[in-house]
Amino acid sequence: MSSTILQEIQGPDSQPLPTDRPGGDAGLDRDGEKNPFLVALGERVRSLRARRGMTRKSVALAADVSERHLANLEYGVGNASILVLLQVTKALHCSLAELIGDVTTSSPEWLLIRELLEHRDEATLRRVRAAIGEMLGTGGDNAQRSARVALIGLRGAGKSTLGQLLADDLGYPFVELSREIEKFAGCSISEIQALYGANAYRRYERRALEEAIQIYPEAVIATPGGLVSDPATFNQLLAHCTTVWLQASPEDHMRRVVAQGDLRPMAASREAMEDLKGILAGRAAFYSKAEFQLDTSASPLDETFASLRTLVRRALSLPH
Repeated sequence: MSSTILQEIQGPDSQPLPTDRPGGDAGLDRDGEKNPFLVALGERVRSLRARRGMTRKSVALAADVSERHLANLEYGVGNASILVLLQVTKALHCSLAELIGDVTTSSPEWLLIRELLEHRDEATLRRVRAAIGEMLGTGGDNAQRSARVALIGLRGAGKSTLGQLLADDLGYPFVELSREIEKFAGCSISEIQALYGANAYRRYERRALEEAIQIYPEAVIATPGGLVSDPATFNQLLAHCTTVWLQASPEDHMRRVVAQGDLRPMAASREAMEDLKGILAGRAAFYSKAEFQLDTSASPLDETFASLRTLVRRALSLPH
């Protein structure tokens, strides 16, 4: 690390401490107390250093930081730079997640599991996730083909329109999860977001999905586009539903949303198309976890529905 960066972090007068106890009031809160996060961070650094059998001096040398700065870090009174933390992780041969206290580094078993999974390809990780779900009794990834058909994808993909047609064809209830969320909350989704925030919305979303799974052994479920953003809720969906990703071109997404008269949140932005493409790019890897995919931009509605009908009936071993 350059001396310039170190000077900015440590100040021009930083020298190695002659004792183990650093001085100064860096990292203290308004009441003069140590910041709990920095204290916990320091404890993990000391613990990792002890586990590696390294002295503070040897870690400081390997990390290219002053021993004083490392002491401040360990005692929770140094306002640690992310650059310094990266240097310390290299010196201690650990991940940044382990240093800052990620739950998957909180015990030896977690660490051993992380090591087993590291650098595995997506197909292997998917099999492991399904096996874990089965072992824990939470359901695997489509381990048994469910008669609950969940349509996922961004707004404007055709989930509501195609979902209602499919439900009518199969004789299944049609569940639009957004409407169920509003019933639970007693207000619109926009009001939930404005009044209670995104975390509250996600809780209502999970509750609505859990109830739909409990009530309906057979159903077609149209899901909100952002459901995949919550891993716990998405795991529930994958475990208990046959999932179909309805894809569409960005232009079709935008056209359909505007045609519905719904200008939030994408169409209200001057950079609407770029925003939409960014959302698609960010969620595509999650949407692709669906068991099936169907392009709703490729054909007119009647042909698209015929393709969806055939796909689902074949998947559920129904006459088609």
